[in-house]
Amino acid sequence: MRGFGRCLAPLVVLATPAAGQEFDPASLDLPALIECRADVPTYNDFALWLSSAPGAVETLGWKEVASGNPFLSQYELPAKIRVFNRETGSIVFTAAGPMAVLDGIAAPELARELNVIAVFSTPEKFLGEKVVVQSTEESEGLTFSTGIKLNVSTVESHPGKTLAGCSYTLESNETRHSRRVSDQVKNSRGLLPGA
Repeated sequence: MRGFGRCLAPLVVLATPAAGQEFDPASLDLPALIECRADVPTYNDFALWLSSAPGAVETLGWKEVASGNPFLSQYELPAKIRVFNRETGSIVFTAAGPMAVLDGIAAPELARELNVIAVFSTPEKFLGEKVVVQSTEESEGLTFSTGIKLNVSTVESHPGKTLAGCSYTLESNETRHSRRVSDQVKNSRGLLPGA
């Protein structure tokens, strides 16, 4: 579970007030989380529980396996789940959400089935994204932006596999401002592309 906490660090910082409540593992609907049928607070509650509750991975019967990728935490499930009309027994977590590890379908083909737009597509690499939810709201003088995106991709660490799943983000205007300032500093130092 060491890797999972590293992948979820950005979400823990932005955890919603409900995330402090006790998560009930019996309520986990993993296919809904992967297929973007959950909301950000539901995902954050689960992610916070999984990354911080002692024995959480064992409670679910999951087995952590080496992903070969520092940006992914991978788990083998005790039983296969059905997502995107396919079965899988393996999932990965990115910094923003869960993805199924799928065999037997090329990423561009799955993206077409799911109406996911290719952002980057070469014979070696595919990255597609579809916005499911994008909203903003004001609270106590801050603007919060919620995003839920369906992603389809390939990664070098998983040859012949297609990753498909959901990213859940919650940002405040302070978070976006900090990121813009950081990008401006990097740009002034020539560290950003096109600088």
